[in-house]
Amino acid sequence: MVGVLALQGDFAAHRRILAALHADSREVRTPADLQGLSVLILPGGESTTMSLGAVREGLDRVLPEVAAQGLPMLATCAGMILLDRDHLGVLDIATQRNAFGRQIRSFEADVALAGFAEPVHAVFIRAPWVVEHGAGVEPIGELDGHVVAVRAGAILAVAFHPELTGETRLHRWLLERAAQRASTSSI
Repeated sequence: MVGVLALQGDFAAHRRILAALHADSREVRTPADLQGLSVLILPGGESTTMSLGAVREGLDRVLPEVAAQGLPMLATCAGMILLDRDHLGVLDIATQRNAFGRQIRSFEADVALAGFAEPVHAVFIRAPWVVEHGAGVEPIGELDGHVVAVRAGAILAVAFHPELTGETRLHRWLLERAAQRASTSSI
């Protein structure tokens, strides 16, 4: 079961990608919704609104705990911001919001990601970039000299929206992490 954080943002687009991959998903709005999940997606949206919603629902306390327990996660755009040091503290990164500019400066680009054979076609909407990262975080993608994708264990965070282009490889990566986790926990 894939959970998609549904406090605000384009969680429906992620659920459409998951449906196309024949993966069951459900919306996550409260800590109880995390029960029984194999993986979690934190979508893009408005990071301040999402942060306030996480605090209101108590997810700000629970999400770092499930991340520390190894729950695989995919975070896109504002989801990346939520995981940074200044918000949930799940990833040892500092991000800059709206780094590429305001909404009117939105654009699409192909981004080469380490571990992926072909570049990912990505949509950048008020996108962040990573300004600093700790030793346990691996930068895996850059655009114009700025880090826009990182990986730390079973967590992949990107500054863009792959779900808006029909790109499925990042979601497949997440589902593979779930399968690996399930096979190691049953040994």
